[in-house]
Amino acid sequence: PVTFIGLGSNLLVRDKGVRGVVVRSHRGLTECRVLDNGGIYIEAGVACAQAARFCNRCGYVGAEFLAGIPGTMGGALAMNAGAFGGETYDIVEVVELVDHRGNLSRRPALSLEPAYRHVKLPEGCQFTAAWLRLAQGDSEFSRRHISELLKKRGDTQPVQSANAGSVFKNPTGDHAARLIDSIGLKGLRVGGAEVSRKHANFIINSGDASAADIECLIERVRSEVQEKTGVLLETEVRIIGEA
Repeated sequence: PVTFIGLGSNLLVRDKGVRGVVVRSHRGLTECRVLDNGGIYIEAGVACAQAARFCNRCGYVGAEFLAGIPGTMGGALAMNAGAFGGETYDIVEVVELVDHRGNLSRRPALSLEPAYRHVKLPEGCQFTAAWLRLAQGDSEFSRRHISELLKKRGDTQPVQSANAGSVFKNPTGDHAARLIDSIGLKGLRVGGAEVSRKHANFIINSGDASAADIECLIERVRSEVQEKTGVLLETEVRIIGEA
């Protein structure tokens, strides 16, 4: 079995680990370049914040929101990641995939039917690269916007604490963090895992949490939110490995 990961920023690996081969794209698929036709080629292992800065340096606008996504482009492509009002497939024109035999193929981005935190990835395939289509614009404005988004992320999310990113998807017309906070679950703990007091849709590791602690807390939060609000939250964080 082969498991692809990028930076692991939206991933919870269970305590007994993952059987098989783990491919870490961030160690290799790191090329960014501007193409002759004005498109931008970015490989799957490039960190999203790095992609945002690259686009800015090259005079393109529209990718600033990527700076708020703490992962790689491969992960962003796999879940149509978004931040601050932008989503990955808003700017992706073509994707490149590799199958389990090592064959590469290119597909129009819309053929994967991107939706909120979801794409229809062909079975056995993984992302290796994407072609972005952006407009040229005011680089200085873009640079300031990236700085503002990074500051906003630091001000509102527990970026200095170990965590696996946003735990739950936002339900239609609402926010998971608001629901969790509304029933007083900030600070709730299981072992070393704690619902962040800074942002209720994050679970932080206080230093000695096991993956089992975190998964147990996820289920407890989900259960209490459903019981008290009637909303069943769906996890955004990907949970893999053996318990």
